[in-house]
Amino acid sequence: MSMGKSASEPAGDLWRHTLARIPTLYGRLIYLASLRNSASGEYEHSALTQMVGGEQASETLRRSHGRVFQDWLCLNLEQQKADLEEYLAEAESPATLLSGWAQAESYRELIPATAQDAEQQLFAADLHTLLLLLAQEYSAGGRAS
Repeated sequence: MSMGKSASEPAGDLWRHTLARIPTLYGRLIYLASLRNSASGEYEHSALTQMVGGEQASETLRRSHGRVFQDWLCLNLEQQKADLEEYLAEAESPATLLSGWAQAESYRELIPATAQDAEQQLFAADLHTLLLLLAQEYSAGGRAS
């Protein structure tokens, strides 16, 4: 039994448990995008790298990012809004956060490199719409529950 094979199974389990601790798809997207090195495009996670090596860790994270992105795209707008509201429930100043995201379009950084043009456009259009809608609701104090 090779060391790589024996280590990859527990590493996969560990990684699934790590992601499962993040309750929202939007939160998972933010987390996964934060693991991508902006200079190299490679994903980095020290604990996973120690278990399976840098190349396999980066590939695992790249695939996870693509999967979570696809899961988000499969939600309808109402479900995306609910997921985003759940994520924002932990924020100190949701209205400010939403407004900043909408103006800077920083949500574009959440798109994995593997996404097709149509998926990127759909994601950006949905997020832009949701951020403006939620920013309006939060700033008006009439947030839907």
